Amino acid sequence: MVGVVILYLQNTLIFFIIHGFPPTRLRFTSLRFPSKIRATSAVSLEPELSTQQSQTLEADPFACPICYQPLIRKGPPGFNLPAIYRSGFKCNQCNKTYSSKENYLDLTITAGMKDYTEVKPARTELFRNPLVSFLYERGWRQNFNQSGFPGPDEEFKMAQEYFKPAEGGLLVDVSCGSGLFSRKFAKSGTYSKVIALDFSENMLRQCYDFIKQDDTISTRNLALVRADVSRLPFASGSVDAIHAGAALHCWPSASNAVAEICRALRSGGVFVGTTFLQYTSTTSWIERPFRERIMQNYNYFTEEEIEDLCTTCGLTNYTRNVQRSFIMFSAQKA
Repeated sequence: MVGVVILYLQNTLIFFIIHGFPPTRLRFTSLRFPSKIRATSAVSLEPELSTQQSQTLEADPFACPICYQPLIRKGPPGFNLPAIYRSGFKCNQCNKTYSSKENYLDLTITAGMKDYTEVKPARTELFRNPLVSFLYERGWRQNFNQSGFPGPDEEFKMAQEYFKPAEGGLLVDVSCGSGLFSRKFAKSGTYSKVIALDFSENMLRQCYDFIKQDDTISTRNLALVRADVSRLPFASGSVDAIHAGAALHCWPSASNAVAEICRALRSGGVFVGTTFLQYTSTTSWIERPFRERIMQNYNYFTEEEIEDLCTTCGLTNYTRNVQRSFIMFSAQKA
């Protein structure tokens, strides 16, 4: 019951963040956000590339989010933050270009649009808020242990066990937030490439700031990408591993997202996700309606619904680990 009360308070906080805090009651004067990240900051992470490498054309893991054809890249070679940041990408079929904004590559369908704007559901837009992005690893994520989340270090170890068939391959951390797990995957040296992917611009900025502050993280074989989980910028069957930590309940359409994840995974590729359960088999019948009511801002699912979602979208070998309201699940592309 304590967990239910905490979830109620968190949802109350979310309401105020979305609709505005009462100005005379809550103040955040101690928080300081960078006013603008300079265009040269991404390059400073690695030594300057030689002038002989300054202009080249090469293929990359990235594909057009519209037609899924491989993007053609022009710029310095190499799969690393500064090289990708200084490159331009183009889809020859759609004749659409994509480029980096600040420190991430924007591969959303709406990238470059001048007049059209698109607003996602509140549970998605919430994490585009700079305050929420700033607080995510500074108190927000730590509260998950009240619902049974074992903590980032243990969750990472559990995920690594599931990802053993994908070692040495390309890992995409979708809905990566501030990069809590992206950084762990990159530091592990287990994967040839790690892509931290999120729809929130502010989360990706936080991710970049954390990378800058950690000297143990190499920016080689690491990329930051803005994209929609329901329209992943990768060719079909090109990704070895996809991770989605505490994300499923935030997606506008979990079915569209999981189907897209299945499309992007290679045969034998692994999908690992965590989320909050709506309730478990041990949740009392009296408590269930109350949990459903206070959780209505998000799409929370039962154990059975998550398994049905994965298998219906074409994933096999489904397995799960449940601790109170926490679930980590894994499935493979057939």
